[in-house]
Amino acid sequence: MRDTNSKSERTKQFIIEKTAPVFNEKGYAGTSLTDLTRVTKLTKGSIYGNFENKDEVALAAFDYNFNRISVYIKERILATDHSIERLLVYPTVYSDFLKIPFLKPGCPILNTSTEADDTHPQLKEKANSALALWKASIENQVKRGIERGEIKAATNPTEVALVLMSLIEGAIMIAKVTGSSHELSITMNFLEKLILELKV
Repeated sequence: MRDTNSKSERTKQFIIEKTAPVFNEKGYAGTSLTDLTRVTKLTKGSIYGNFENKDEVALAAFDYNFNRISVYIKERILATDHSIERLLVYPTVYSDFLKIPFLKPGCPILNTSTEADDTHPQLKEKANSALALWKASIENQVKRGIERGEIKAATNPTEVALVLMSLIEGAIMIAKVTGSSHELSITMNFLEKLILELKV
């Protein structure tokens, strides 16, 4: 029984990993069952033997995409100690997002929230929760910096988080539409200057 469960879990994980980039690039509505069978090389029966429906695959794929980006960012944040340098990880990573294979399809939060705003409540909730986690993470970095005397005491953590997130998501949207990294570079350079201004 344990081997069966283990094989089932491996198959589910395989399906998630293969379909996650497709959902992120094409969106929920734009991803067909044919897309899922094509990238996994599995039959419809194999996919739906592991997932109840396309919704369940899409939700799992969103979690996978968001977690992958979160881990990628977190590793770089934890590689440095100073709060300003930690915040600078964001413009550094996102200025190169078009060159990073798994980031190239775009931000899963932006892609999902844009599409699922009124059409898919569960995906919208996933995107909402992901935004809340991201916001809290940035706020905590700013609070940590204030406590350590590395960031100006008058700095508002929520303002920093919202401006940082908005600049990144807006720049990604423009880069995806234009296929150019020029505007993205300008925005990330501006964000870098804003972060450096927080330094004590």
